[in-house]
Amino acid sequence: MPHGKRIAELLLNIGAVKVSVDPPFTWTSGIKAPIYCDNRMVYSHPDARDFVVQALLSRVRALHVEPDVIAGTASAGIGWGALVASFLRLPFVYVRKSTKEHGAKKRIEGDLSSGKHIVLIEDLISTGGSSVSAVEALREEGEATVSDVVAIFDYGLLKSAEKAQQFGVKYHPLSGLPQLLDVATELGSITEEEAEIAAQFAKDPENWFSKISLVS
Repeated sequence: MPHGKRIAELLLNIGAVKVSVDPPFTWTSGIKAPIYCDNRMVYSHPDARDFVVQALLSRVRALHVEPDVIAGTASAGIGWGALVASFLRLPFVYVRKSTKEHGAKKRIEGDLSSGKHIVLIEDLISTGGSSVSAVEALREEGEATVSDVVAIFDYGLLKSAEKAQQFGVKYHPLSGLPQLLDVATELGSITEEEAEIAAQFAKDPENWFSKISLVS
């Protein structure tokens, strides 16, 4: 089984990712979606956790430049980033979602000198907003070179791809929506028709549910 599908199967089997067209899931943003992902579930399953960490390591090692530092996004990317950094024997920092209101009023936590090449670890890429924001903080506050984001899963939204291109960022997900839908169909979790409907979500997430409601 290809690597991306193996990760997708793992996430489905432990309940870290769920797929449902009818009824859909409601994200905190209010968007109705056919998929819900909580990769923090993986921490509780040792075999799955080890597999994901090794996959992240392989992806980092395959990049064009060897990093000086590994960074994680707060809060979900901190654990994965720290594990990757530990295996690679590299320094680790994490990026807050917003600037601290007290103390040094910074977004980057950890000891980071300027001019380092950093790889950012994310657990999930949705709109790409948090990833790009963290990259910008590392570039500006940390004076670092950052162009690669390694993630466990990517919804594959058009908006995130456009944002990545705009800010000169490359995403390297272990798995994504196409692989997940293939595996979910093979396992009988959804029908082929449901998979086709769910696949349309990535093109226009804000209007996906209203469009399928009109069709049905």
